[in-house]
Amino acid sequence: MPVPSMRHFFVPCLRLLSGTARNARDCLPALQSQFQLTEAEMEEMVPSGTRTRVFDRADWALFHLMRAGLLDRPERGVYRTSQDGKRLLDSGVSALTLAQLKGMPAYVAALSALEEDAPEVSGVARAEGELPGPDQSPEEQIARAHAELDAALQAELMELVIGLHPVRFERLIIDLLNAMGYGAGELAKSMLTKASGDGGIDGIIHEDALGLDAVYIQAKRYAPGSNVGRPAIQQFVGSLTGEGATKGVFVTTSDFSGEARAYLGKVQHRIVLINGAELARLMIRHGVGVRPRSTYVIKGVDEDYFAEVSGL
Repeated sequence: MPVPSMRHFFVPCLRLLSGTARNARDCLPALQSQFQLTEAEMEEMVPSGTRTRVFDRADWALFHLMRAGLLDRPERGVYRTSQDGKRLLDSGVSALTLAQLKGMPAYVAALSALEEDAPEVSGVARAEGELPGPDQSPEEQIARAHAELDAALQAELMELVIGLHPVRFERLIIDLLNAMGYGAGELAKSMLTKASGDGGIDGIIHEDALGLDAVYIQAKRYAPGSNVGRPAIQQFVGSLTGEGATKGVFVTTSDFSGEARAYLGKVQHRIVLINGAELARLMIRHGVGVRPRSTYVIKGVDEDYFAEVSGL
């Protein structure tokens, strides 16, 4: 039989992860047996050729189950059925749909958070609930799929970034600003400060190729929920003043409190705040820590080519 659609993997994977399975790959032998898949079907690849179809669907099933609060991820690459997931299994559930998962409180909350951070992405994601996939145009379906892929990639990036050594994290921010064109994209026009005694400054990068102005950087790896408060911003402003600087970028893997953001309106320094969600989006947009997996080009008819040419 052909590889089942993703929705058929929800309950089996949820059950397997309540046992000895730890991730999508661990689920594959049992899924092959349950759905009676041949070796050829197990080796069938997705169009990009980067992973097997069965693994791809199982992996995405885990992503949606986790968003719905039915899975926990105690560490990178390890999933366990959550208490809510176990209660659902105990209820005797035999099947789940993506629409049901997206209606669960945890999933709704995740989409709401995404809307606050990136309205253009969440708008596409919400449209899925308002308009069933088969009734959408192909381009709308591609846009929805792209939003889903980006959301998953952002979450994975933040998990990796939070685990970086502090100095490696500071270097990542320098790399990102270089990729964005600061210092004319040349690493030589940027520097990290010493690990200790940096006065609240983690790095410096020239704003332009000639080095006429400098941007000072502060980078903080905080766990989600541990927001940067006003005192940290005040300290950064004080460090800029001590250096005679007027421009700065403060980056965190978490977020900034309302008081911290409001404080910037009271100072003359030009400071840009980048939270974890924006950091992940910028890394994706400027190709830092990511690489293309596949590319799809949508072509349309060139009306000019077929337009009447006078004299013919």
